[in-house]
Amino acid sequence: MADTMKAVMYYAPKDIRVEMIPVPSCGDDEIRVKVDACAVCGTDLKSYNSGNPRIKAPLPMGHEFTGLVETIGKNVQGFALGDRIVMATTISCGECYYCKRGWRNICANLSPMSFGYAGGMAEYTIIPARALQNGHVIKVPEGVKAEHAALSEPVSCAVNTCEICDVQDGDTVVVSGAGTLGMINACVAREFGAKKIILINRSKPRLERARSFGFDVLIHSEEQDVRQMILDETDGIGADVVIVAAPAVEPQEQAIDLVRKRGAVCLFASLPVGKNMLSLDSRKIHYGELRVLGISDSTPRHVTKAVELISQNRLPMDKLATHILGLDDIFKAFDLMQSGESLRVVLKP
Repeated sequence: MADTMKAVMYYAPKDIRVEMIPVPSCGDDEIRVKVDACAVCGTDLKSYNSGNPRIKAPLPMGHEFTGLVETIGKNVQGFALGDRIVMATTISCGECYYCKRGWRNICANLSPMSFGYAGGMAEYTIIPARALQNGHVIKVPEGVKAEHAALSEPVSCAVNTCEICDVQDGDTVVVSGAGTLGMINACVAREFGAKKIILINRSKPRLERARSFGFDVLIHSEEQDVRQMILDETDGIGADVVIVAAPAVEPQEQAIDLVRKRGAVCLFASLPVGKNMLSLDSRKIHYGELRVLGISDSTPRHVTKAVELISQNRLPMDKLATHILGLDDIFKAFDLMQSGESLRVVLKP
């Protein structure tokens, strides 16, 4: 085994380098994984463009990764060499108020992979003891493609959405935003039993790409009356659930006009700092008994459900992982994302 490896290193905004670094050593309470796929998340792109003060730079990027167990620390049990693993990558402390309630994704002392620990855009990465102790490592069945397994983390976030919103059999679910996470949310909602999926986007090319996913109604928000079309599709009642996966103020404010009374609105996409304030009609929320919910990351249980959906071929993973590139192509990946040409770009070391 070589002493050095290739990695995509974050140093600062607009300062990301593909370079050779030492292969990390594996401690007694850790696992070393040979990474064979790591997806490029919108968070990675935002960190490149605007920075992220939580990243302990310099550090390998990437948290949507999968790989094969290559070294097992002497105190670690339950894993074998060659096991394929993924992670709930927002690692919890296991001890705070939120962890004890089972809400590990909103732990008071989170330390995410690629922020507090080295990420997966490298040939090898270390699974820290804290992740193993708190159950953040999930095995993947044999036969799952690496580029599909790498998307377990974003799929798990959509599982969290559907659970929080209580998506039921026969529901009409509106998803605003036809980017990667919008498409994943729509696909997962369908697996949770939604009978009708309505997808909204302002970009026509993205809506055209969504056509192959077989969603029931596609709405181009720049040319069509979104609210009227949804009322027409729901006998004038409104959707049961509205998931806003578009990181913009307008669709988040519009969502409460699209949902039925006692329906759920999920603000899935985070808005940038300084542009994060909304103006909402409190009377609609009050008299309609609406649930306006947030969702952030996922727990190991959500990742386990995501792995189940992926391994049972219940999601169109080939359509979601649109581009497979090498680590040297990280900037090409960013270009594909910014142009809207891709859904998920997956890097293979």
